[in-house]
Amino acid sequence: MLQKSDKIALFMPGHLQSDYGKMGFGVLRYAKNKIVAVIDEEHHGKSLKEITGIPHDAPIVSSIDDSLDKGANVLVIGISPSGGRIPTEWLQTIEYAISKGMSIVNGLHDLLYPRYNERLNENQWIWDVRVPQTTPAVATAQAMKQSNKRLLFIGTDMAAGKMTAGLELYQWMREQGKSVGFVATGQIGITVTGSGIPLDAFKVDLACGAVEEAVLKHKDKELVLVEGQGSLLHPGSTATLPLMRGSCPTHLILCHRAEKTHLKFPEYIKIPNLKSFIDLNEQLVTVCGTYPAAKVVAIALNTSALTEEEAIEFIKKTEQETGVPATDVIRYGTDKIGQLVEGLL
Repeated sequence: MLQKSDKIALFMPGHLQSDYGKMGFGVLRYAKNKIVAVIDEEHHGKSLKEITGIPHDAPIVSSIDDSLDKGANVLVIGISPSGGRIPTEWLQTIEYAISKGMSIVNGLHDLLYPRYNERLNENQWIWDVRVPQTTPAVATAQAMKQSNKRLLFIGTDMAAGKMTAGLELYQWMREQGKSVGFVATGQIGITVTGSGIPLDAFKVDLACGAVEEAVLKHKDKELVLVEGQGSLLHPGSTATLPLMRGSCPTHLILCHRAEKTHLKFPEYIKIPNLKSFIDLNEQLVTVCGTYPAAKVVAIALNTSALTEEEAIEFIKKTEQETGVPATDVIRYGTDKIGQLVEGLL
């Protein structure tokens, strides 16, 4: 994993304004390491804040050599495309970075180790984040026996803000001095926190066990926040059920992109009424009362595509239609959801 002294260059050519750039955006928002450069020739020299909306002063540069001049020693592949494949045209640049002594953080399914192992010097490493570090046992609902609160983030789609809302709430709780743990379940969360499980890399039969094992590592915490993945609505996602069964959550937070009426892909799948979707998740999580009756206690909205007036109106409408408190934690801060969750402890 990353060491405190490592300086990051984010490799994001063509994706600074793309949903696929969420790996880079997550690193920009939450990484503890210094980010000295973002590589994107298209926006070379422009303001990162103006282009992405993220308040970070790292310069946008055009090449690996430019990032080396800024002191970078680690290249982070900053995209999370559908299918998790490394673009073929990027391999030559990755190879060049390795030849220049850079270590690599790769959050995609295509592995770089041991492919480039022989090219590394003694001070270099490759971190393929999506490689499981354990072989878990089959889950047995041990989390349900714990006395702590376990809050799972669910979503109406991929890239709906589950990780962002989770990390924002985690930071807020820590600032309040609360006993809180965070279970990262995807490559971005693992990269920025240094621990977690790459849920989509586990065999289906072991996925629940991987979640259970990760949650039990925080059994001494008063509150455990579990990063969500995928969506019950998405035809290509099987992530929600193992997250529910492995964590046996006591509470849920729904995440939704305010401008979306259909999935990003496949775009012909309509997002249902949020109240109905909440009911579905609550019924599934408890299974006729067999598991804890977890309720959606808040809705974390991404209103970045809306104007200020539209965002305020959408939040108000969402609360009226669902009866659940809602906000955008990036736009309006985490206090509203944080204080609500704090009151559950």
